[in-house]
Amino acid sequence: MPERLSDHTTLRLGGPAAQWLRAETEEQLVAAVSEADAAGRDVLILGGGSNLVVADEGFCGTVVEVATRGVEPEADLCSGAVVTVAAGEDWDALVARAVAEGWVGLEALSGIPGSIGATPIQNVGAYGQEVADTIARVRVLDRPAGRVRTLFPGDCGFGYRTSRFKREAGRFLVLTVTFQLPLGDRGAAVRYAELARALEIGVGERPPLAAVREAVLRLRAGKGMVLDDADPDTWSAGSFFTNPVVDPAALPDGAPTWPQPDGRVKTSAAWLIDRAGFGKGYAGPGGRVSLSTKHSLALTNRGDARTSDLLALAREVRAGVAERFGIVLENEPVLVGCRL
Repeated sequence: MPERLSDHTTLRLGGPAAQWLRAETEEQLVAAVSEADAAGRDVLILGGGSNLVVADEGFCGTVVEVATRGVEPEADLCSGAVVTVAAGEDWDALVARAVAEGWVGLEALSGIPGSIGATPIQNVGAYGQEVADTIARVRVLDRPAGRVRTLFPGDCGFGYRTSRFKREAGRFLVLTVTFQLPLGDRGAAVRYAELARALEIGVGERPPLAAVREAVLRLRAGKGMVLDDADPDTWSAGSFFTNPVVDPAALPDGAPTWPQPDGRVKTSAAWLIDRAGFGKGYAGPGGRVSLSTKHSLALTNRGDARTSDLLALAREVRAGVAERFGIVLENEPVLVGCRL
């Protein structure tokens, strides 16, 4: 029986793969992707499957499952901890270890599903932190050139939920990510008001690392953003739409705002979705998919959905927001074999 992507994605959606290869070492990973490239086969690099929407028809090429392992820390009292992590390692396991070891700068990114290799691609962020804040270098296979390269932050083109890796999709295969993290028992200064309220502190204060992790996990669980096999609200790809960045003149009255360096403002996609008439639990075709009952930004599989059902709901929400506010939402998950 062919492997089905639905067994490997947090949405639990997606058809079969024509070929499936599991790479447990960096050598196997580079060889699998290089050989598929040389043969002209389409390749899907699969990490934790938390940011993928795969078509019901599946994937007609080769899926390469990244299962590489290794966490190599070096501690220096001046520069902090320099930690090199294999692409296949679990992200939240690294965050938990960072909190336990006193490595500062990842604690607000607790509870995010997925693998290390995906984090620089999306420039994963939450509660005022982004991985770009702590990445020192990324080792990659430059697939067209057929060689391994080391890219430093200035080479990575990091932006809000984006990077050079995302913009040049298919060019780079992430092999390892190296983080540079200060040492201490207190977290980075809290920059996000919601997290500050949960910690009962002021914005800018530095609470204990463990307290930040616990608060973030509570907040995410309350929004259905911590994976739970028993809770369909967590059968999602996380936030389906990114928070739009718009000209201030395009901002609806009362919308939340976060000023950006270029003079534009970021606003809340969840606020727009809710105000456009799509509240928590809003159901799609046949009730097989819905917005999460805990957070209107997550589109969820209620147990017997198809990818086509999810995309129909996403289109309805996107069209409704555009009609109501003139703002076109952009999807955050990667679409494989399908489109909005």
